[in-house]
Amino acid sequence: MRKKVIFSVVSTVMGLSMVGCSAAGTQTAKVPDSNSAAAPTMESKPAASSKPIKLRINWWGSQPRHDATIKILDLYTKKNPNVTFEPEYSGFDGYIDKLTTQAAAKNAPDIIQMDAAWLADWNARNQLADLSSVNVKDIDPKLVEAGKYKDKSTAIPLGNNAWGMIYDKGSLEKLGFQLKDGITWDEYFKLARDIKAKLGKDQYVMQDATTNREAYTSYQLSKGKGQPVTPEGKFNFDKDTWLEWVKTFSDFRKEGIVPPPDVAVGDKELDPKLDLMLNGKIIFRNAHAAQASSWEGLKPGSIGVSAMPKDKQGGGWLKATFFFSVSQDSQNKAEAAKFIDWFVNDPEVGEISGTTRGVPVSNKIVAQLTPKFTAADKLTVDMIAKSIAGAQQFNPGAKGWNNFDTKEYKSITEALMFDKTTPDKAFDELKKKASEYEK
Repeated sequence: MRKKVIFSVVSTVMGLSMVGCSAAGTQTAKVPDSNSAAAPTMESKPAASSKPIKLRINWWGSQPRHDATIKILDLYTKKNPNVTFEPEYSGFDGYIDKLTTQAAAKNAPDIIQMDAAWLADWNARNQLADLSSVNVKDIDPKLVEAGKYKDKSTAIPLGNNAWGMIYDKGSLEKLGFQLKDGITWDEYFKLARDIKAKLGKDQYVMQDATTNREAYTSYQLSKGKGQPVTPEGKFNFDKDTWLEWVKTFSDFRKEGIVPPPDVAVGDKELDPKLDLMLNGKIIFRNAHAAQASSWEGLKPGSIGVSAMPKDKQGGGWLKATFFFSVSQDSQNKAEAAKFIDWFVNDPEVGEISGTTRGVPVSNKIVAQLTPKFTAADKLTVDMIAKSIAGAQQFNPGAKGWNNFDTKEYKSITEALMFDKTTPDKAFDELKKKASEYEK
């Protein structure tokens, strides 16, 4: 995406005092059970068309995003009484596995919330419909380009986003520390040791990022070693850098800076019961800017945001939050595309959605919402602003590598956490597994 566009949005927002209240992150509508097939009911006008249409739509996210999306679906049905929805929504865990199974059975939802990492594989299998009819004139061309395959739009971006850090600012300040902007990895790791000296036995400083491939990607990028897996699908993990990374977290486990493995693997972001930061067990975690408002909603007034630590260069990146696509197997492609067009361009949708999917992609919607951004909304914008200076080129992922992170990388690094293997053996196994993905 073009940095100057985002920067202009960020500069405008940061210059404003907080006025009013955005719908983002504050919805309280009762959301139906995610296993229910029933669409929300409501009073409606006489149908504009005699043909009733039901659109299945799925997405992942937190409760504020669920609430906002349900309200948006209700609004569309009110404006288009012949169209109803069958919503399917959940947290991120298990989302792609379920979706892949549905697609294999040619039973995917009509409208699909997609991550950039999946687009290469889905497009290669011709599973996504052409969305060239959607009006994207108010969206940054670089974001639009990210949703194209062979010059055909198959995914419409829904928000601006950045990869960085979320932290419990309230707890950090109570301990007498602050996180400065532009912190290096060495400074960050030293800060972690200083903080641990003031924490109790069962309190830790940060997540154990041994299994977090995005976090390691930031580390390797910041060292000037490139992407661990290139966009062309080549294994490019720098062995010395990776061994340095996993040794650091091995030391941190021994020092109590990160939780023991059995606690670490139970961490589930944005789950009120299982999120270690929400429960006061850790202070720092890695996340995307679009998630900031959700943590703020669960821990009001205590959340801080930061860019990723740097070394020779920055370690974070800017990207589209995710996309809406339409299944190639949908029987209602035209109506699904019409809904997506309305979703990204309609002012009422912007008011309801706010920043629950990141900073909106439409420049007009951003201008409309800026005076109403809440403190939670501004956290999202602030993380993007902090990440701009050192942002690296976003890697959307390589064709055929979709399962590497979630399966091989996760299982091999978890074994390392539990001392079931050694760092050198783990690296050799990663390289061997990666060779199965290389084309």
